[in-house]
Amino acid sequence: MIEENPTTGQTALDPNEIDGLIPSHIMTRAELDRLEHDNIVDALDWLDRRKPKDVLDELFLRRLHQRMFGEVWRWAGSYRQSDKNLGITFHQIPVQVSQLLDNVKYWLEQQTYPPDEIAVRFHHHLVSIHPFSNGNGRHARVMADLLLERRLDQPMFTWGRGDLASIGEVRRVYIEALKAADGLDYAKLLEFVRS
Repeated sequence: MIEENPTTGQTALDPNEIDGLIPSHIMTRAELDRLEHDNIVDALDWLDRRKPKDVLDELFLRRLHQRMFGEVWRWAGSYRQSDKNLGITFHQIPVQVSQLLDNVKYWLEQQTYPPDEIAVRFHHHLVSIHPFSNGNGRHARVMADLLLERRLDQPMFTWGRGDLASIGEVRRVYIEALKAADGLDYAKLLEFVRS
């Protein structure tokens, strides 16, 4: 059984979600983090080989999460079925994700914002929805990078060039920037993603 002690900005898992852990040998958060990291590396390799064009598709969004976490969690790629300390009410997730994807398509068509701001707003809104039980930040960062690379013909973000999964200064600045974006101030997040 994993001792649940999430770092700042992480979502605690409920017992039903923890029961969805596939490997039975995982006992610590560090072991879980390493396994998830390895699964994400495999998913990034899959993306490089596949080179998806339509990254603003709801099925692709869920499939990417499943690829990133499917060797770790049985529920990977499925929207969460409980409310959390972060995110919207779980039953609103499908509608909110669909609306977000439609909004981003509109921003692209109308060139509503500069490319970096479109990707930052997409990332922030996806994190705010918090569609999955775990891995939302990591998933939303990959989705934003795919949007930049595949639809906006821009380089991927650097995301502060640090480890956002661990407690530390880079994560603190990232969480602070997300909180500012909650108040519709995207300046800190725009600066952070290219730092």
